[in-house]
Amino acid sequence: MNTIEKRQVKNKALILEQLKRTPIVQICCEKSGISRASYYRWYKDDKEFAQAADKAILEGQLLVNDLAESQLISAIRDKNLSAIVFWLKTHHPSYASKLEITGKIKHEEQLTPDQEALVIKALKLASVLPDNLPKAKEEKQK
Repeated sequence: MNTIEKRQVKNKALILEQLKRTPIVQICCEKSGISRASYYRWYKDDKEFAQAADKAILEGQLLVNDLAESQLISAIRDKNLSAIVFWLKTHHPSYASKLEITGKIKHEEQLTPDQEALVIKALKLASVLPDNLPKAKEEKQK
């Protein structure tokens, strides 16, 4: 292995370690003294490096998520209302943002009895309608 290859192996290892701490390529390249062009060339040409980089970025993202969640919990302990609302909206179904849509549907044509029977059968199979629909409704469909 020549000097250039040794340096490249060292630089790849350095940037992979940096990605585990800071999952942003630009910042890792600056901290490691490696150009983004080199990083992306290695990423494109070396499948092993690309897989290791993806894994390191994921590890870094998980670390940042843990840090952020820790800060959020600290803010909640400090009675920060924004943090409390954010936590409840993202972790408690009763506080989640809801979208309500209302409207009227105008039917141009009525369903044929066969189409109506097919819809009822599909709704029963999907467990949306009970299996014991009133007989009059089912007979109307036949």
